[in-house]
Amino acid sequence: MNITSGILILLLSSLITFNVQGQSRKDFILKYKHIAIQEMERTGIPASITLAQGIFESGCGMSQLSQEANNHFGIKCHDWEGPTYHMDDDAENECFRKYDHPEQSWIDHSEFLTSRPRYAGLFKIPSTDYKAWAKGLKAAGYATNPQYAERLIKIIEEEQLYLYDHKVKHPTGTPAKTTPIEKVEKNIPAAKKTLVNYHKREEIKNGIPCIEIKAGDTFSALSNYYGIKLKKLMAYNDKKDSSLAVGQYVFLKRKKIRAARGYEFHRVKAGENLYLISQMYGVRLKSLVVFNYINADTPLEAGEKIYLRKRAGL
Repeated sequence: MNITSGILILLLSSLITFNVQGQSRKDFILKYKHIAIQEMERTGIPASITLAQGIFESGCGMSQLSQEANNHFGIKCHDWEGPTYHMDDDAENECFRKYDHPEQSWIDHSEFLTSRPRYAGLFKIPSTDYKAWAKGLKAAGYATNPQYAERLIKIIEEEQLYLYDHKVKHPTGTPAKTTPIEKVEKNIPAAKKTLVNYHKREEIKNGIPCIEIKAGDTFSALSNYYGIKLKKLMAYNDKKDSSLAVGQYVFLKRKKIRAARGYEFHRVKAGENLYLISQMYGVRLKSLVVFNYINADTPLEAGEKIYLRKRAGL
């Protein structure tokens, strides 16, 4: 093999590796961007930071800890009372938190940062300043890697994750007003419907696959695409009619009887109702009725607490 051929092979190998890694990142971002945004709204942690940490810490969900323990953020046991997983890290046989679903890891990541005093200073930084957040995480001792902040910033800028960040009020502040939900366009030609690849839009909420509705989506189209009987698909989503709204979620399996651990309650924002909240968290509507001692159509007030899991002692 001459030198020129060797160089060409090395370049080709690098390009293939980059494409595989890039595609892996894109898939990971598509799968978890919505929970990162939801956690940003709930806690103030920038979505770009959470996504970059998830990518870096878990190797896009392919690390041993991610595969064996659904732990995407390398969080160790500390005061953890749940399931555990042991593996060598900075020391031998270290204890890490183990989760039933990866989504629980994302929620617990937020709880970990918001509950520890050493990270308190981060929440004075605007949610749009990802560089300050990355440097603050390193300074607070989140990771031992001396290049940790630079690595996060590099991932955020390469993948333009900063586009998911926006100003949010501190969790103790007044709930922000929500934009009224648009109605979905009807009677989209069948030829256009067949071009939709719903698999590329799948997300996971509460461990359940779902699709965020866009203009033109219908229950019938989803039913035909996935081979799920229309009546069953509507039952999964507590629907008695086939109306849909842009931005709501349609679940492809039956929703859970409670929200994922970490989501104890939801603080109502203007315009929300019990059904929309049930779809946000993948919880059956009748569960929310029982947990909150209200009817499904009871009007909700902004700032009101809606419990997503059974309250202790009840």
